[in-house]
Amino acid sequence: TLRKPISQSSMADWASKNLNMHTQGIFRRRISISNMLSWNGGSIKKPMLITSNRAIKKEACEMFKLVQSYMGDRQTRMDRNHVALVTVTKCWSVQGLRDELYIQLIRQTTDNTCYRSLAWGWELMAISLAFFSPSPKFQSYLEGYIYRHLDSDENIAQRIKELVDLKTKKNSKSRKKRKQNTEDEGLPISTYARYCYRKLQKVAVTGGKKGLRKPTVEEIMHARNAIVTPSLFGSSLEEIMLRQQDMYPGNKLPWVQTQLSQQVLALGGEQTEGIFRIPGDIDEVNALKLQVDQWRIPSSLSDPNIPASLLKLWYRELEEPVIPQQFYTECISNYENPDAAVAVVQLLPELNRLVLCYLIHFLQIFAQPSNVGRTKMDVNNLAMVMAPNCLRCQSDDPRVIFENTRKEMSFLRMLIVHLDTSFIKGLV
Repeated sequence: TLRKPISQSSMADWASKNLNMHTQGIFRRRISISNMLSWNGGSIKKPMLITSNRAIKKEACEMFKLVQSYMGDRQTRMDRNHVALVTVTKCWSVQGLRDELYIQLIRQTTDNTCYRSLAWGWELMAISLAFFSPSPKFQSYLEGYIYRHLDSDENIAQRIKELVDLKTKKNSKSRKKRKQNTEDEGLPISTYARYCYRKLQKVAVTGGKKGLRKPTVEEIMHARNAIVTPSLFGSSLEEIMLRQQDMYPGNKLPWVQTQLSQQVLALGGEQTEGIFRIPGDIDEVNALKLQVDQWRIPSSLSDPNIPASLLKLWYRELEEPVIPQQFYTECISNYENPDAAVAVVQLLPELNRLVLCYLIHFLQIFAQPSNVGRTKMDVNNLAMVMAPNCLRCQSDDPRVIFENTRKEMSFLRMLIVHLDTSFIKGLV
């Protein structure tokens, strides 16, 4: 469900306090906020946001040219993938540039009379959200901007027409004009906005791409494709099953879940000390994630911690947890009652029940005493590392979160010990 973000008046107030007001003309008159936040065909001489960092001041102006290049408003010799890569890498490396990029994209997608440029601006915003989040201070402003575009396609088309008519009257003399394009080129803006809205909610929690390796062209292309083709990560179970329908029509379980689980076992994970507790190399995990999203499992894997970490990430990033939110209270209320805990599982939607039972069956392999002796991961440790990936507490109260964490772990422990998952054998 979409929560309504800050109001437009609050956004205007935020802008008045944080925008680095630009000037124009020989008298250096200050540009109004509305003009500061409207499409600009020229360059900028200082950042959009107030900053005292000299390096960011310089980079911000160069980045504005990159944004214009990606949107097709400035000529460049680089292809758009490379423009996006340079832009994203700058912001991924320098945290202080991230809000600046998002406010520049807001500006260039406001009162933009070229639909293709407008769509490409939204596309760059969607790509950027795959790599880094705005600062907490700026998040509510960006959220409010995206929210206003969730169902705005008719309004956008009308606004473009009004602006084009206005410019036509002003530029009645023969003068080189920017190409006007009101045709539908590409996706509706609302499609980008809905994707960005969901992505913003997630990246605000996860923080975006981690590791030491800089973004790659492959990751840029993957982020763009995810706008239209749901990723195997961060989507709902239903979307994932729908996506794999063509390739694995007979599968009753998500391919990504079964393949990663089997990889952990194939690499000797049940005999690896600290499995699921010791994280795999984050850059290797990112690389595997990219390949898995293209339905590929590389044959070069040797460390079981890599697929184990990615498997945990897959569960954690599901749009709705394996145990849906409406069953959360029932789970933590029955954390000491084996029969009641097992009964909750039977109430779950069929797909969720199968996915959860497959996970518990998988964990039961590691809980066997012969394996615990090698992994040092008994049923309590397994429940501790996996419970946060299956259940999500919605409270913001630290005391409630702390108390519920113990109950979540205990509930999952009950399932590992008492749930009969024998029917899972052979199920894919």
